[in-house]
Amino acid sequence: MIFYIYLWGIETDVTMLKNLLKNAGLLIILAGVIVLGVVVFTGAQTNSFLSISLGLIIVGFLAHIVIHKMVE
Repeated sequence: MIFYIYLWGIETDVTMLKNLLKNAGLLIILAGVIVLGVVVFTGAQTNSFLSISLGLIIVGFLAHIVIHKMVE
């Protein structure tokens, strides 16, 4: 069942989902930056945590490019 959400009668659920999908790559990048920040501030700089944060940032960057081209 699809629920229609109106924000002052302007946006429907499809438009809101497109906007969320366009920002999915940025949210992944943000998660990578948060992981990197936690690693740096706690002092637990191991290769596994740094690799996870780098992987999230790269995947988020590529996802942002691909998704932004697909959804318009």
